Amino acid sequence: MKGISIAALLSVGVVLTGCATAYQPEGLTGGFNETQLDTNIFRVSFRGNGYTRPERAEDLVLLRSAELTLTHGFTHFVIVDAKSRVDQSSFTTPTQSYTTANITAVGNTAYGSAHTTTTGGQTMVFSRPSTTNTVVAFAGRPNVPGMVYDARMVCDSVGPKYKVTCGVGGS
Repeated sequence: MKGISIAALLSVGVVLTGCATAYQPEGLTGGFNETQLDTNIFRVSFRGNGYTRPERAEDLVLLRSAELTLTHGFTHFVIVDAKSRVDQSSFTTPTQSYTTANITAVGNTAYGSAHTTTTGGQTMVFSRPSTTNTVVAFAGRPNVPGMVYDARMVCDSVGPKYKVTCGVGGS
């Protein structure tokens, strides 16, 4: 990597991940993805970057679950399995030392002093949340035990919080 400094690489990383992961299909900086397991069963995931709070990941996977429910012609869904985790990694910046010295000669004797300054060596810790829900969608409110979500209500209440409009046809 001739001519590219570590600071330049870090700057590119900050530009790419300078804010929390948006509500978007999964890409370099995170996002959602889903797998249809049956006609009305979906595994929905959201992976955030180092600037994404765990609550945001949970909200956005819920929002994507509601959007999929509506897109496939259903009105309600139940979360039958939910998993959340936070992956942590760290990066330590390289250190550099600079020394300046002064020497004064008086006759055959030299007097001197030196000062060394070291920079770098900071460790940055990144936490990336991810959440996965397995949902079962229903046409109409089912009479089942547990929390039943009205997909339209989730879209109307969680969507504006993140400036997302969901429903049939996508975001």
